[in-house]
Amino acid sequence: MIPKYKPIPPDLNRLSGKIVSAAYRVHNELGPGLLENVYEACLSEELTDLGIKFERQVSVPVRYKKVTLETGFRIDLFVEKQLIVELKAVEALLPVHKAQLITYLKLSGCRIGLLINFNVDVLKIGIKRVVL
Repeated sequence: MIPKYKPIPPDLNRLSGKIVSAAYRVHNELGPGLLENVYEACLSEELTDLGIKFERQVSVPVRYKKVTLETGFRIDLFVEKQLIVELKAVEALLPVHKAQLITYLKLSGCRIGLLINFNVDVLKIGIKRVVL
């Protein structure tokens, strides 16, 4: 039997689109070649200008049995407590980067995330959308 997945709400799809548009503005202004924390700061400015609520570097604990473990996992941008943005500035996105985002989605209970690599000439090839 094929599992039934809930569709992503339209407002969450719109939010995802706004974040991608903001990432394009940052990339168009700065281009590739900078450190991840620079892109994070600039994308944060764009989201603030758009009035989008978010948190930076949010700790993600692991719950095991009755214990909460601080493992060092950190979400780059946790947007409106429902969408995760994981930023990279690497030569190429690797399966481990997608696995990292999937881990954050599972641990946080979120269903949608964006993996954005700014170290590319054309940002379109550096964006991956992950939906659980």
